[in-house]
Parts: sequence; structure tokens; C-alpha cells
Amino acid sequence: MIRHLFLCAAFWAGMTTAVAAETEGAVAQVRAEGSRISENWLGRTMLRLELTQGVPFRVFTLDEPERLVLDFRDLDWSGLRPEDLLEDVSGVKAVRFGAFQPGWTRLVADLSRPLLPDSIEMAVDNETGNALLSIALVSADPEVFAARSGAPSDALWPVTPPMERQPPVSDDRFVVVVDPGHGGIDPGAEREGLFEKDLMLTLAHEFRKALYRAGAGEVVLTRASDGFVSLDARVAIAHRSAADVFISLHADALSEGGAQGATVYTLSDTASDAADAQLAARHNRADLIAGIDLTGSDDGVAGVLLDLARQETEPRSVALAQALVAQMQDAGGPMNSRPLRRAGFSVLKSADIPSVLVEIGFLSSARDLDNIRDPLWRQEIADAMAQAVLKWHAQDTARRSHYRQ
Repeated sequence: MIRHLFLCAAFWAGMTTAVAAETEGAVAQVRAEGSRISENWLGRTMLRLELTQGVPFRVFTLDEPERLVLDFRDLDWSGLRPEDLLEDVSGVKAVRFGAFQPGWTRLVADLSRPLLPDSIEMAVDNETGNALLSIALVSADPEVFAARSGAPSDALWPVTPPMERQPPVSDDRFVVVVDPGHGGIDPGAEREGLFEKDLMLTLAHEFRKALYRAGAGEVVLTRASDGFVSLDARVAIAHRSAADVFISLHADALSEGGAQGATVYTLSDTASDAADAQLAARHNRADLIAGIDLTGSDDGVAGVLLDLARQETEPRSVALAQALVAQMQDAGGPMNSRPLRRAGFSVLKSADIPSVLVEIGFLSSARDLDNIRDPLWRQEIADAMAQAVLKWHAQDTARRSHYRQ
């Protein structure tokens, strides 16, 4: 016997919300064999997710570009790959899922045309306890889709992800914020079953230990586990922590070309070359990938911040990048043939905090991949980076004291 599980269902402007009762006990899992995105004989796009139990969820759409977003309470996606979901579906181009906020996971489907939910139903089998979420999507006019799309704000969901409160620091304490790239629903690059988000989180923890050994006063991670942190939130954490320096860690992969070796980037509205511009564009899509509503974002703010950064912080950031490159080279690197570069990375936009982004290597390079997953190599490079940061801090403090005199 199948019974419907909705506790409530309501439509707001731009959002459909359905809340299902939670089953006490283990975290619900997605069953790959019963989950698909397909098209039925009526031409509707059908999304079906089979779960081991019912969970609270919500559904909404986002415009520019068109996306369908599903949020779930405590749902385990392990055992399911994005390619397992998609059949020959003309309305959905790609799908991704993963951790989003503490206690919540998210699925984001990139739509190839405007599609709106026509029906949403979650049913639970009383005998097995399995739940089946079924969503039928129908074509909509672009104007109607845009009018009904937007991120929800309601009692079931925090407006902004909670962040760990950082302890107050004294003015003389040297605070380093380390930013492991990507996370949660945004895995970053992937090679041989390894994800950039996991590798950079591991490196970030090792870098943190190395910084403490080198003498840093306080080290803050923008994320300490596999969760999504928006680009703006990463910068906000640095400001909240009264950071003296911000270092973002990445390891991208290129489908073409033979790029390899570590590269250190500073902020610029003009990239060193087209490849760097494309790399920055990919990193800057993190919020879009995670299903963040970008409506109303003011591109002009970035320009103002860039102008402010050039006045004092830019040369300090460049000096930090130079120190990192020199120390990493001394440690054996290996470094890219052009290790110092510039690009418009969003996480480097703080006007008052020296900031760099370190591409520790490329997962598309067999040599770099072997290095990055080697604990001994990571330890050596983390120690080298820590020594560089502390040397830079000593020189920067001396220079700034001289200028004040």
C-alpha cells in the first residue's frame, strides 16, 4: 500500500515547496536503480528519485541560466553518479548533487530550455519504507519562467549558511585564512576518481599545521569539511577573522594542452592570457554551479574593489606571490614555466587583505596528480608555503613600519 507523505504543499512566486515527514533513524539514501531523469510519451521531462525513506525537501527554479534546484534534508548521494541519472533527455543538459549547507544537500539540473514543475509528489511504501519523489516538468515561456523563478526565503531554510564564529584576535596576532577550493555540491576538477575539493581540503589541513609550526598566530579555514561555501562567504570569513593574508588552494584540470606545475595568481581585471581568463571564469562559476541565485549581483562593485586593491594591497599581494614561488621552487616544486600570473578570481577581491590563489598543480598532468596525492610531497610543499608566508610577513611588517616613519 502506498500513502502520500506531504505534510504541506504551497506555491510561492517562483517556488514550489513540498515537505515530507522524516523517518526516525538512519540518514536517507538515494537508490541509484530507481532514480532517473527521462522523458515520457507525453513529452514531459520526468525526474524520479527513489529514497530509502522520506525526507523534507523543496523545489524551485533559477533563471539566467535556467536551473532546477532540489534541496533535501540529510540525504546521502553516495553510490549515485550524475551520469546515472540522465537518459536521452532534451530538456536537461547536466546534473550535479552533493552537500550544500549543514544538514542539507542539493541537486542542481541545468536546463536546456525553460521548464517548470507541473506536478510534485513524494510517496512512501508502508512495507519497505522506500520513498519515491516524482516531478513532472513542462515547457514554459521564458517570461513566465523568469517571473516564477528565484531563490526562496522561508522558515525551512536559513538565508545564509551558518559560519563558525571566529574568536577575536589581538592586533599583533598574524592571522592567515586558508581557503580550500570548491566543496560540497561543487567538486571542482576530477581525475581517476579523485576530486579537487577533497585533495585541497586535505592539503589545507596540512598547510594549517605547517603554518602553526612556522609560527603563525592564527590559521582559519574557510571550510573544515566537505561543505559548500559561496565565493562571497569565503571573503567574508577572511574579513570576520581580521585576516592578514588570504590564500586559496586549487588544482584544476585542462581537457586540452599540457599545463603542469604550480602557479600563483594575484588579482587583475586583465588576465595574463586567454587560458588564465578561462581558468578564472571556471572558478568564478562556483556559486552558479551550486544553484545560487545571482539576480541583483552588482558587477560594478568588483571594479571598485579592484581600484582600491591597486592602491596598496596589490603590491603586497604580488610580493606574497613572489615569496611563495621562490620558496616552492627551492623545495623542488615543480613549478609551471610561468609561475607568476594574474587573473580575475572572485575570491581575491578583498581590497584590504593581501590575497593569492595557488594552483598547486594540474590534475590533468599525471606527474602533478601523483605529487598531489603523495603525502610526503604535500608535506614538503606545505612546509615551503608556510615558510614563504612567514618570511613575507616579516618583510611586509618591516616595510610598512618604515613607511609609517
